Amino acid sequence: MLDPRQVNQILDFCLRVGELLLASGAGAADVTATMQSVAQHLGLRGADTDVTFTSISMSHHADPEEQPILATRTVKQRTIDYEHLTRVDHLVRAILHDQIDLKEARTSLARIVSSGHIRARWKVTLAWGAMCGGVAIQLGGDLFVVLVASFAAMLIDRLQQRMARARLPFFYQQIAGGGVATAVGILAGLAPVDVNVSLVITANIVLLLAGIGFMGALQDALSGFYVTAGARLTEAILATAGIIGGVSGGLSVAQMVGVDIPPIDPGRGNLQTFGMLVAGAAVCAAAFAYASYAPGRIIAPIAGVAAVAIAISQSVALPGIGRTWSVALAALFVGLVAFSVAGRMRVPPLVVVVSAVVPMLPGLSIYRGLTLLAEGSKGDISAGLLAMVTAASVAIALSAGVILGEYVAQPLKREARRLETRLAGPRLVGPMRDLGPRARRRRAREEGKDEPEPTGTDGTVIGA
Repeated sequence: MLDPRQVNQILDFCLRVGELLLASGAGAADVTATMQSVAQHLGLRGADTDVTFTSISMSHHADPEEQPILATRTVKQRTIDYEHLTRVDHLVRAILHDQIDLKEARTSLARIVSSGHIRARWKVTLAWGAMCGGVAIQLGGDLFVVLVASFAAMLIDRLQQRMARARLPFFYQQIAGGGVATAVGILAGLAPVDVNVSLVITANIVLLLAGIGFMGALQDALSGFYVTAGARLTEAILATAGIIGGVSGGLSVAQMVGVDIPPIDPGRGNLQTFGMLVAGAAVCAAAFAYASYAPGRIIAPIAGVAAVAIAISQSVALPGIGRTWSVALAALFVGLVAFSVAGRMRVPPLVVVVSAVVPMLPGLSIYRGLTLLAEGSKGDISAGLLAMVTAASVAIALSAGVILGEYVAQPLKREARRLETRLAGPRLVGPMRDLGPRARRRRAREEGKDEPEPTGTDGTVIGA
């Protein structure tokens, strides 16, 4: 039986792991399952875990006659950080595979938190610019549009970084980002060079949308964490409202100074632009993953998955199927392949999933809705509201399609490896729940076979 000192050490370590995972973009279900797995493996059985959007608590009550032990931590800062997410995921796997003990794990976790990133911050800014350049390529922009969109994205990144250091709420950062995107587009429109201002603004809307946790909100809702899902959804709606406020304010200023910014038709594609659409999606997804500190080995596979996904979306949309369903099918493909790709590259599936769907975010529909609403006439307002509803539908379709793909892919993989027989998932972060050595030996005896070797999420034998 563990003494109170050991219990406190285990609880503190599990809370720090959960805090880092939740702050880096993991869902509440993944955080809870990871914390429970680590605590149980370290000998702390029967611990209770409670995860909300801003705090994590874990308690243990060994004996009804003794005082329970409760520990909590607050998640003060949330940002997409796939380097920390991957390193913590590897640390948890090392613990569950008995490669390190608790003392070594605590030292490794402290090193992860304090060591910072190996990727320079200026490289991240350039990656955000490349991402918006990829979106501009998707939309059919010329070289000048790509350069202007990239410049605006880098300007937005530096501005939001300064605002974050001043601890301004994310809502105001989104307003500022939308305003800067529109201002740069307006200035480009005043230049003697012919430039499509709407493409510049749309590319930067996708940049601002990329940091919103629609995926995490839907994952929490589907896995039963409704309080956390509600909080994530509220944050996502507020952040989107900030984008709308910043862009609509910029469009109003543009009308005042007499700059004509016409709405453009979304979802138009042909064989002539199909190749550029695929190339732009690959650049966009790879740049987003790089800017989010994803490991270098996963950048190229993410670009490939995103390119195939956008090709599926465009191919299905051409015969006349609605855009929402075409995007949902493409997202389903991402969910199906992300599990295997992430396992081979030794990263959490969340890294592949979120990065690959970024090129399909509904920035075009949001821009079209805003420009039509800014016109003010009755017909334009109706069309604008329809475009905004379409944008919301696309965002939901992306999240639901990916989560469904993970639900299908992960149980099939587990059945193939005979690790689990129940339909459970999806796990976007953290190792899959193994049966444990005792259960494996019992199943092997029942089947008259030797004890199976434990395998990881990528299907490889642990320790091989």
